[in-house]
Amino acid sequence: MSEKGNILFCGVGGQGILLASEVTAYSLLAAGMDVRKSEVHGMAQRGGSVTAHLRYGDTVYSPLISPGEADIVVAFETLEAVRYLPYMHEGSKVIVNTHRIYPPAVATGRMSYPENILDELVQRDIDVRELDAFDIASNVGEVRAVNIVLVGILSTYLPIDEEVYVNVMNERIPERFRDVNIRAFREGRKVAAQ
Repeated sequence: MSEKGNILFCGVGGQGILLASEVTAYSLLAAGMDVRKSEVHGMAQRGGSVTAHLRYGDTVYSPLISPGEADIVVAFETLEAVRYLPYMHEGSKVIVNTHRIYPPAVATGRMSYPENILDELVQRDIDVRELDAFDIASNVGEVRAVNIVLVGILSTYLPIDEEVYVNVMNERIPERFRDVNIRAFREGRKVAAQ
């Protein structure tokens, strides 16, 4: 667990990437760190790629992560993990949700979803943690909580107490969604500990 780092969140529009990066950023701030965050929405409304860059430490001047400098990548979809390979370095940690969201070319049958695509990351000495966050979120009763399951896993890589995250979620998530998101977060932490 480092006192400074670069986290890249990547996925497809509608997966809750911006909320996940916001909860993480506010938790880092609450823990006393300087944080800068930037978002790229792209074609989010049409299922396009969405990213959020988050940098933290004693003093951070820019929110953007340069290629080769992402310490942790949180990939909400498998293809997105490989799409952002240029941002990783040997030793990067990648948390990958293995639940697939097919791009239009695959969904219409014009192309097939590539198999074993995470092998490319492993061959480059990148630490890959694969899990089906969709399944975990389903088990806590809310499939839309995939993003917070991933934040729970990510939290085990960061120097912040669990209760800091819970306090941030209590402040930032609407009351009717709060309990299920906190359960999803804690389930993510439990899975990460296994």
